[in-house]
Amino acid sequence: MGKGQLRALGAAESCRRDGFYADSVSRAYYAILHGAKAALQLRGMAAESHAVVKRVFGLHVVQPGLVEVEWGTFLGESSDLRLTADYDLRVNQAEFNDGKFASFRDLLAAIVRERELPM
Repeated sequence: MGKGQLRALGAAESCRRDGFYADSVSRAYYAILHGAKAALQLRGMAAESHAVVKRVFGLHVVQPGLVEVEWGTFLGESSDLRLTADYDLRVNQAEFNDGKFASFRDLLAAIVRERELPM
């Protein structure tokens, strides 16, 4: 895992532990985003915008079967969760539970495993 991923994941875990669930979701999403960008860089590709990262990750990492299909979907869902967590003031912090956070961790593990696959 890269420094950006580790830093974002550490912040996410701290926020979750302290009860700041929406902040935890936001930080966890950025850990995932950094991981997806790293997976693309391993293939000689770069993408800067969130939307482009999601699209290119799906095309060049998920569709060829380098990670499980559900992680492509989850990357998009985590983006939606992050937007909700960051901008919807009506959200109950408790909606962002430990189960969803565990899924973020699982996605990062899948991206790390992908690094070990042949290019």
